[in-house]
Amino acid sequence: MTDSCDILVLGGGPAGSASATMLSDAGYKVVILEREKFPREHVGESLLPASIPILEQIGVMPEIERAGFVTKHGATLVWGADPEPWSWYFADDPGQRPTSFQVVRSEFDDILLKNASKHGVEVIEEAQVLDVIFENERATGAVYLHEGSEKQVSARFVVDASGQAALLSRKLGLLEWDTHFNNLAVYGYFKNARHLDSPNDGNIFIEAFEHGWLWKIPLHIGMDSVGAVVDKDVAHERLRELGSDGFLLKQIEDAPHVSELLESAELVGESKVVRDWSYKSTQFSGDGYILVGDAACFVDPLFSSGVHLALGSASLASTYVQTVLKDPSSRSQADQTYRDIYEKQYQYFHLTAQLFYGTNRTADSYFWEARRILGDDSKTPKEAFVKVVGGQPPQGYERAVIERGEVPDGILNDVKRMESYLEERKNTTERLTQDGGKELLESIPSLPNHIRLVQKPILSGQEYKQVSHLVVDGQDTLTHGYPLTAVMADLISRIDGGTILSDIIGQFESDHGVADKGAMNAVVLKTLPELITIGMIDVTAPGATRAERRRFERQLQKK
Repeated sequence: MTDSCDILVLGGGPAGSASATMLSDAGYKVVILEREKFPREHVGESLLPASIPILEQIGVMPEIERAGFVTKHGATLVWGADPEPWSWYFADDPGQRPTSFQVVRSEFDDILLKNASKHGVEVIEEAQVLDVIFENERATGAVYLHEGSEKQVSARFVVDASGQAALLSRKLGLLEWDTHFNNLAVYGYFKNARHLDSPNDGNIFIEAFEHGWLWKIPLHIGMDSVGAVVDKDVAHERLRELGSDGFLLKQIEDAPHVSELLESAELVGESKVVRDWSYKSTQFSGDGYILVGDAACFVDPLFSSGVHLALGSASLASTYVQTVLKDPSSRSQADQTYRDIYEKQYQYFHLTAQLFYGTNRTADSYFWEARRILGDDSKTPKEAFVKVVGGQPPQGYERAVIERGEVPDGILNDVKRMESYLEERKNTTERLTQDGGKELLESIPSLPNHIRLVQKPILSGQEYKQVSHLVVDGQDTLTHGYPLTAVMADLISRIDGGTILSDIIGQFESDHGVADKGAMNAVVLKTLPELITIGMIDVTAPGATRAERRRFERQLQKK
């Protein structure tokens, strides 16, 4: 047992195991302190296809496949205006893997932790972290209790993967509770439950009912994970009256479809309550430390995003730690990039969960009214809705929800108007790029007043580097922006609203000594049309008046 290492990981769940494995593979001495003895029970069994590439990266997929976990093709829901179940499949989303898994977390997490050990990570189980040590405001290790003795381990870097214990967030006062999802979950495991008919028998089943919603997840061990998500404040009194088992069974009674599937089922063991819910840390990294998975943020179980965010942040954190240890001066840039990428993932799930809660009209109750966060009198959530389903044409889950649910008055018109606007821009771009892009090359490009060219860091391979982005004023530059190549950034920096595109390209070729005149046309015609379509660049014909040159800009502001 070591008393020093390069990287100390607090927690051996998916985030901790994956990040430790990647860092050990990179040549670092890594230690995991895990509070429990694995295998241990954990909720959150439903995986997303997007998690599988990371499982492949850490070399664990063969064992996952041998475990015999249930294959998941998508989700079946009773949600929105339709009282009957409807299904959505991963295969409906082009480019996405068509299946994932419903895993028993005790087995799944144990596979990942043992895999970390096989990759050279020192794993210390039943090690309760008592405190994270800081020296001159830098994290340098931890004090922990193991086998009845208090011990200490020093490290060059600390990765907090402590889950909802969120050790560093609580210690440093970084935790911010989310007022949008004031929920708790009561869950248990049932045997002898009926399943949905094929091909939906492996799907997660979600049913909205008067007091909240229920999940039912089939597991390969002959049991189903069943949980009720309800209002936290209202549930406390009923939990005291009925106990967790009685409370869960009462919620199931109120959900006809889940109740029917569990008609002959039996609750195995005691149900459990998860009270600490949606939150986010105000910063995800600092001097000598980084937060991953639930230690950084937790949204809502609706989209099974917990393991996905855990594995995704583990991969990002591995690159972050390697970058900062090799070049401490890069920390500020790495901090920004890590938060940028992680925040994008978190915000997507957060906004889409708002969309789901806001469009369900199956039940007229306190639970749903209290979460009717997309009303016309709430400007910010309304804008969030349009950002999720209008910023890019709605597809997959989002489109299914809009079609099945009942969108609050006025919002659907905004979505349709945004879609119409994007279609108009697309048609304009197609016209400009006909005949080898002749009309586009002879047009005058301009940047709308609310678009800026800025530098921000991105993840490139195994390092962070500064890249030019086009960003919209009023939007967080950490979570928004369109990345550009150095060539396109140079060209766009030359746009003055009065010079035709072919002259801009010609000047670029002259300044950079490009001998083959016109060689840049193909490069520009590959990227610029997309920027025009999404409203980052406007174009007008030569000789257009100033008012005409600003026509698209006014349309953007109006939309």
